[in-house]
Amino acid sequence: MKFRACLAVLVLATGCGAAQSSGDGTTTLTYALWDDVQQGAYQQCADAFSKANPGISIKISQNAWDQYWQNLTTQMVSGGAPDVITMQASYYPQFVKNGQLLDIEPMVKADKVDLGQYRPGLAELWVKDGERYGLPKDWDTIAVVYNTGLAKRAGVDLSDLTWNPADGGTFEKAIARLTVDANGKRGDEPGFDKTKVAVYGIMPELNDGSQGQNGWGDLAVSNGFDYIDKNPFGTKYFYDSPKLAETATWFRRLIEKGYAPPYDKTSSLGIDAVLTSGKAALGITGSWMIQTYLGSTEQKFAFAPLPKGPEGRKSAFNGLADVIYAGTEHQDAAWKWVKFLGSAACQDIVADNAVVFPAVSSSGERALKAHQAKGRDVDAFVQAAEDTFLLPVSDHGDEINQIVSTAMEEIWLGRKDATTALTAANQQVNALFTGN
Repeated sequence: MKFRACLAVLVLATGCGAAQSSGDGTTTLTYALWDDVQQGAYQQCADAFSKANPGISIKISQNAWDQYWQNLTTQMVSGGAPDVITMQASYYPQFVKNGQLLDIEPMVKADKVDLGQYRPGLAELWVKDGERYGLPKDWDTIAVVYNTGLAKRAGVDLSDLTWNPADGGTFEKAIARLTVDANGKRGDEPGFDKTKVAVYGIMPELNDGSQGQNGWGDLAVSNGFDYIDKNPFGTKYFYDSPKLAETATWFRRLIEKGYAPPYDKTSSLGIDAVLTSGKAALGITGSWMIQTYLGSTEQKFAFAPLPKGPEGRKSAFNGLADVIYAGTEHQDAAWKWVKFLGSAACQDIVADNAVVFPAVSSSGERALKAHQAKGRDVDAFVQAAEDTFLLPVSDHGDEINQIVSTAMEEIWLGRKDATTALTAANQQVNALFTGN
């Protein structure tokens, strides 16, 4: 999962991420992705685009998540960033602030791009101060993923669970039942030994930044938590909310009861690695992981809706976009590629590959049919789209992520109680906007 175009050390020297022109007049654009599962679909889009635009070729550059952002930051500074970049909403404000992304609003208007073709709410995420920085490419929601064999042996039905931060509701009861110690005792049985757990009931993704998209954020919002005063681009966060503290405390109690693994032993592991090893029964995951889980040859998985909290079921709703590097030498060609990526022509190709749900509404419906044709039950993610919340987008995203991640780690490790850690973190976060 490394860039094929050049080694990171050479990026600084040559800026090889930028578009190149060959002797025959062909322009080669570099397009950055982080998801290797989607690379095949976008290669098909690239082939179709180049066929329709013979003077432009697309070279896909793919890196895994962490390395992707490390490389991109370095490339932006060096002046050698990819021409077109897959962008996550919480990251793009920092690049806009540094003048590193191109405002495409004039081109959107000139070419009369139909923004109404996208699922509601997605196009607006990429507008700041009247300038537009991307066209939507997909959307995602959150659901419970579980090991069907372990659930069947435990006699647990995960189809309609409830949750609250006081006793965990039927969600915690299911987690306790799914937890098994080395002697075969379950978490809800007398004699259960929490010091010798063979299968954890849940593998929560606690190392999840400032948004908790894959777990604590969804449950916190279902408990009445609001992240920010305005979205996108609000200026006051509410990480000191008692509703968030209650939720974080509940997750910490799962560790203390032995239902979830200690944070310091698993924080570097992905939940998919633990689940596919059979050492945990369920987790909370995003729709972009459908193919990973349902294609597993080690375990059999299925998806269930998130539990209903005091405020009902609440799923994070997020979407990616394609943006243009402000320093590209081939702005017109890059815009043609972004416009194609944001069209039904490309997003239908992505839909037929049944990996993610494209942003174009008709293509999203096509993706659902493609999943169904492959025998995949993905209704939990589709149903989740009926009651969602947008993850916060604001300035200072990278600093906020660091502050809140540190506070959450203090909670997961038992070093501070949730109220103390999150109150202090919220003061630091809001000081970024006030300068105090």
